[in-house]
Amino acid sequence: QVQLVESGGGLVQAGGSLQLSCAASGGTFSINAIGWYRQAPGKQRELVAITRDGGIINYADAVKGRFTISRDNAKNSVYLQMNSLRPEDTAVYYCYADLNTVTPPYGGDYWGKGTLVTVSS
Repeated sequence: QVQLVESGGGLVQAGGSLQLSCAASGGTFSINAIGWYRQAPGKQRELVAITRDGGIINYADAVKGRFTISRDNAKNSVYLQMNSLRPEDTAVYYCYADLNTVTPPYGGDYWGKGTLVTVSS
């Protein structure tokens, strides 16, 4: 059973930095895309940043120039470096992966449990 486990959330002052990490493990799989979503209180979950096969990277407009996503294929991991954090970045950040697996259901969307990032003003 594939699992995504996040780490690195916490409390930071506005203008500060945090790095989130996510590792995929369990079973045999290949990664089509892996990245980060977030959900703020009372709001819908939204894409933050994602990296896809072929080196394609997409960022939400709200984080461009401040956040950087990176991927370590050898470790089946993805990272999110968050700089110049703002109070509006406060949210639960979820790791997401689109995987192909060798066992049923042979792939699909996988989510981590989330890690809370709180940015104080």
